[in-house]
Amino acid sequence: MRPAALLDRLLPKPLSHVVVEEVAETPAQRRRRRRVVATTAVTGAGLLGTSLSTAPGSREFYLSTAAVAGVWCVGGVTSGPLHLGWIENRDATLRRPLLTPLATGVAAFGVFYAGALAARRVPVLADAVTRVLRFADEGEDARVLATTLANGVGEEIFFRGALYAALGTHRPVARSTVVYALATTTTRNPALVLAAGVMGTLFGLQRRASGGIQAPLITHTVWSALMLRFLPPLFRGRTAPGARRPARRAH
Repeated sequence: MRPAALLDRLLPKPLSHVVVEEVAETPAQRRRRRRVVATTAVTGAGLLGTSLSTAPGSREFYLSTAAVAGVWCVGGVTSGPLHLGWIENRDATLRRPLLTPLATGVAAFGVFYAGALAARRVPVLADAVTRVLRFADEGEDARVLATTLANGVGEEIFFRGALYAALGTHRPVARSTVVYALATTTTRNPALVLAAGVMGTLFGLQRRASGGIQAPLITHTVWSALMLRFLPPLFRGRTAPGARRPARRAH
């Protein structure tokens, strides 16, 4: 096989690729999806703000973050059919998204890690990131990882699944990202809102290019796990404004 043909078989089409999704919903089904999506968005955003106002490592933190993940998942699943999607290679062959979104998650982490190195020099961003990372530093590793991944899965099921489908074909990437970022504003943390805007755009492009939630879901969970593992040490010497810094727990 010629090298060019081999590359076409291995490499996916770019994120600018648009999958034309065939929607077979009745007007009643569309109205129902939109009602469920609106209710879920408001409820989930409120709970998200509440979860990050609890004490790191507390029972309330784990319960509230689990509740947020549950709301996203239940709202997404009950809104209507969701699709996993396909990665289309340059030679038009199809495969389920796996390696490409995994590599994308690693690459996105690399970009954010470089950004975190720069953010340490910007007091506003450094303080915002430190406030978030307190939940990783002062919580139990296994529980924090579980709730982080659960919320990553739930967010993709809802925002790139149910919400994206409810928005129709008019600029769904931009509109779903705006809603995603707005939901994050309830945390009152500029670093999280910024991350939601950047990653929401990437996840939306993945949804548009694949026609489903599997690609953004894999990228989101890989990116989240790496951020949780490698970002806290960068900010461990700082103390979030208004917070006492206890000794790190042994896990």
